[in-house]
Amino acid sequence: MSWQQQTFRLAPRTRGFHLITREVLDALPDMARYRIGLLHLFIRHTSASLAINENADPDVRGDLERHFNVMVPENAPHYEHTLEGPDDMPAHIKSVLIGPSLSIPVSHGRLALGTWQGIYLCEHRDHGGGREIVATLNGELT
Repeated sequence: MSWQQQTFRLAPRTRGFHLITREVLDALPDMARYRIGLLHLFIRHTSASLAINENADPDVRGDLERHFNVMVPENAPHYEHTLEGPDDMPAHIKSVLIGPSLSIPVSHGRLALGTWQGIYLCEHRDHGGGREIVATLNGELT
């Protein structure tokens, strides 16, 4: 059994759902050595989250963003945490709803995602800055 852990940083993005599968794979070149295993990704922020969803049609990412903005609006009168701007408290709520981590199986050196699945950075702030991800890979080497 082999363990590997590293932290990598994503470039800043505007609010929205961003496909980051390629960036994750580029940050983990040693994954190719794993016959079977598990990749755990954890985002170290409270106003962004990680998800797995459609990797082909960008309309899905836009629809998700629009839905979450309706579901968790800015400037709701019941928010008390407002000092960091109108997008901050909604960002925290969205982050709780989607979650900070993913566990993805690894098979024969590759992520065992479905054909139409990709890893998303869900950026919930208008300008969230760079985001840090801790990647932990464990499994049996080839």
